[in-house]
Amino acid sequence: MKTVARTLAKAPAARAKPTLAAPAARAPRKATRPNGKAAPGTVSALDRGLALLRCFSAGQRLLGPTELARMTGIPRPSVTRLAATLVAHRWLQPEPGGERFMLGAAVVSLAQVFLAGLDVRAAARASMQALAERTGGSVYLAVRDGLEMVLVEACRARSTMLTARLDVGSRVPLPNSALGRAYLGALDGAARAQLVDSLRLARGSDWQALAPGLQRALADHARLGFCVSAGEFHRDINSVAAALAGPRGDVMAFNCGGPAFAFTEERLRGEVAPALVEMVQAIAADIGGRAALPQGA
Repeated sequence: MKTVARTLAKAPAARAKPTLAAPAARAPRKATRPNGKAAPGTVSALDRGLALLRCFSAGQRLLGPTELARMTGIPRPSVTRLAATLVAHRWLQPEPGGERFMLGAAVVSLAQVFLAGLDVRAAARASMQALAERTGGSVYLAVRDGLEMVLVEACRARSTMLTARLDVGSRVPLPNSALGRAYLGALDGAARAQLVDSLRLARGSDWQALAPGLQRALADHARLGFCVSAGEFHRDINSVAAALAGPRGDVMAFNCGGPAFAFTEERLRGEVAPALVEMVQAIAADIGGRAALPQGA
């Protein structure tokens, strides 16, 4: 925590004011690491092709060569050639009658293989649904992908009248979502410090607003075994999260939450968090993993 605190301390301690009415748009994805250099030992052409694929999201289903060039920093002629290759292998498909592209069927096939390999989803689903029914909220399971968390399972109370904003495949940021904060809190000190430093570099001037909330959340996680995001990822949504490490050491995070008027921070900490932590500990025991417990527990 001391190393992370030094990294976080590079930003002023003023609390960030939530100003967004919706989750913040993801930063453009570059085909490089946060320091601007290509990752060592990689194939640059493959790096670039994957960078194009990672530009697509639920909010950006169709993208043209100019948009892809802007989002990745790859020259437009290269984008055109890369896209043609991805289309030939069904990773992308062209928009009917247009110049833009969308993800192709090959992406779905690969995603199905990945999700089928996550045994924790099957082990966790019943418990997640039970917690969603008990609290009247949404319960998510997420794993890290780069500097974001990607949802791999989602359960909602059947009685809720609210439409969920997130579903399997949705992404949330590491520094200001409960899921991302719980993930960071579950890492060992060196891995956490390295990832926090990458976040600081990637976020640039935004880091000054994000760092204080993350520092408080990591302190909560070390002391309590869970952390909260109250209106910091989405101003109308509050949630609490806890994490576990699977049998192979892979860290994943669970959260529970919903509308801020129903999931006040007091309720999250006093009622929802204990139930969530209990669920995570039970799932960890079922799969042969370990829950991320408070320091000294």
